[in-house]
Amino acid sequence: MHKDHDALARLDKEHVWHPYTQMAEYNETDPLVVVEGEGRKLKDAKGRWYYDGTSSIWLNVHGHRVPEIDLAIVEQLGKVAHSTLLGQANEPSILLAEELIKITPERLTKVFYSDSGSEAVEAAIKMALQYWANSEGKGTRRHRILSFEDGYHGDTLGAVAAAPVETFHWPFKAMLPPALRAPFPNPYRTEETTPQGTMRASLEAVERLFEEHSGEVAAVIVEAMMQGVAGIVVAPEGFLWGLSELCQEHGVLLIADEVATGFGRTGRMFACEHESVTPDLMAIGKGLTGGYLPLAATLATDEVYGAFLGSHVEKKTFFHGHSYTGNQLGCAAALGNLKRMRETKLIEGLAEKERLISARAEAMREHPYVGDVRYKGMVLGIELVADKQTKTTYPWEAQVGWRVCNRAREKGLLVRPLGSVVICMPPLGSTVEELSEMLDILTEALWEATEEISGLSEKVLSGAYRAGSPA
Repeated sequence: MHKDHDALARLDKEHVWHPYTQMAEYNETDPLVVVEGEGRKLKDAKGRWYYDGTSSIWLNVHGHRVPEIDLAIVEQLGKVAHSTLLGQANEPSILLAEELIKITPERLTKVFYSDSGSEAVEAAIKMALQYWANSEGKGTRRHRILSFEDGYHGDTLGAVAAAPVETFHWPFKAMLPPALRAPFPNPYRTEETTPQGTMRASLEAVERLFEEHSGEVAAVIVEAMMQGVAGIVVAPEGFLWGLSELCQEHGVLLIADEVATGFGRTGRMFACEHESVTPDLMAIGKGLTGGYLPLAATLATDEVYGAFLGSHVEKKTFFHGHSYTGNQLGCAAALGNLKRMRETKLIEGLAEKERLISARAEAMREHPYVGDVRYKGMVLGIELVADKQTKTTYPWEAQVGWRVCNRAREKGLLVRPLGSVVICMPPLGSTVEELSEMLDILTEALWEATEEISGLSEKVLSGAYRAGSPA
């Protein structure tokens, strides 16, 4: 039975605990309650439509209510919704694995399913560690995972251990092993201000860690081409290739986290394609089902897979999995998604949209409180600063990005900030006209929030701002 907005909002506040949301503050607001989707828009319980400017957080590829994906799910429902993949197979998971092997980097030939990107990363990390244990015996010294500062790979414990984010994960630090972390190349926030300089410094740091911990590093995990949660930090050209070369030289496995960057988000089907890199393990998710159902996968090379083969008494089996691993409905949705991508030539059609984003992004640099604008493919990050000359940041508590996002929402565009970085990542299937309208709204929201941001900047620069004080 349909309920009106007020009834839904009341029940929501009484019973639903939202992710990444301070509920004490949320419960003081009038929430947006989504009830319908069509194309690139979402409708709330009050009857208002909004552009889905975050692709429902990196997920949505084509838009909402996609005929090919709808039909694939309905047809699968007429057969079976789910059966276990433990020790037996199912048709959609087999067909999807075949398709994934065709479109992912060469040498990735084995597909291990899971339910979310975090779980795909978790599986990759465990595979890397057990690869060495299976290959060298239980006494192997290769037990360390090297990651990058400001990186993010999910919220399951292994993913957190590889890349803890202080703001998110501080309560769990006592449970985590010491992390090996190298700087990710970010010309805007490092002493090295050129892309090549930051890349060189980062790769040199990785090599030093390899040498300092010789024989201990099992794998390096990296967000392919772009750190997302760090604020859309795009790696300089050549970085991923250089990292791959270092891993090969030192006999270290490379894990590419393509959960956010895969399925066209950076302009190629997978970000690794930009530099012709084939990792040893690759985690994918988010756009895999076109934004319909929770499904993810970890892809591995024959070499990695081979280390797990043997008699059951050797205990080389990968004892890992979930109840819904390889779920038929999720796999059917993914097959429908890939069919739609092929038939619409989605990847080939992104170039014009990328040029539009680039042109509009560069124009945003003129804003007095925009310090940097970063973009790759269909992702845009706008970093707000209190002072452009000194690059003075806003404190996390100020939530300055929300001031722009709230203005955008009033105008019919849903976007979210990461601290002081406003993120826009529309569905890849957006038309040029729709994308232009979204960028118009975002630009207007940015300029309309100028006066509000200016007042906050004055407080930050004068030292008058205090956490919790009104801006």
